Amino acid sequence: MATELPRPAFYALAAGGWRDYFTLLHLPYTAWHLSYVAIGAALATGPTLSRLLPTLAAFLLAVGIGAHALDELNGRPLGTQIPARVLASLAGASLAAAVGVGLYGAVSVNPWIGAFVGIGAFIVPAYNLELLRGRFHSDFWFALAWGALPLLTGYFAVAEELTSEAFLAASFAFALSLAQRHLSTRVRDIRRRVVRVTGSVERLDGTIEPITTETLIVAEEAALRALTGAVVVLATALVIMRVG
Repeated sequence: MATELPRPAFYALAAGGWRDYFTLLHLPYTAWHLSYVAIGAALATGPTLSRLLPTLAAFLLAVGIGAHALDELNGRPLGTQIPARVLASLAGASLAAAVGVGLYGAVSVNPWIGAFVGIGAFIVPAYNLELLRGRFHSDFWFALAWGALPLLTGYFAVAEELTSEAFLAASFAFALSLAQRHLSTRVRDIRRRVVRVTGSVERLDGTIEPITTETLIVAEEAALRALTGAVVVLATALVIMRVG
């Protein structure tokens, strides 16, 4: 049985116009990875909000806009109609702004923030444009760059040091991002590349369930939605606890 799934992600809107720009943001996943920044900041001791908000802004620019614009520029996985020059401009402007925020922090707060800026400025184009023969476009680098790094950056921005607790929390972000990657890879493959699914599942009681593209991804997408909500709620609770 063949079932068409025209949208490339569960959060994607119908293609065209402003809807393409909404889809480009990957809002559930952007919120998920920004939550790691907030969790890191909330676990640290120091002036939380005054350091957290600029760090969130930098990651929103770099990951929410820049990385996703580069990803769409590299093969059109979302199938948007955004012109290539617009995607390139969005990526360049957002990454430059994110680097500017980070360098201001390096000058005004702690020069070691510059190290995080340098890593981020490299990994975003290296991962999303699959530079160096895709060496940095892997599950490991996704979990490191989109999980552990945001949490460590949020922690350092507040505490101006990295402790054993910070690295343990970063291990949590790494592992959870790895789980996200495993779930989303299968979903993306089926939504964006599969054109026909055939077969059925026959159970011991004799019932037969046809296999469709929907049945192949329903559990994974439900898990991704639940995990997104859980991480965002946890981050919000921790920040409220810290600043309240």
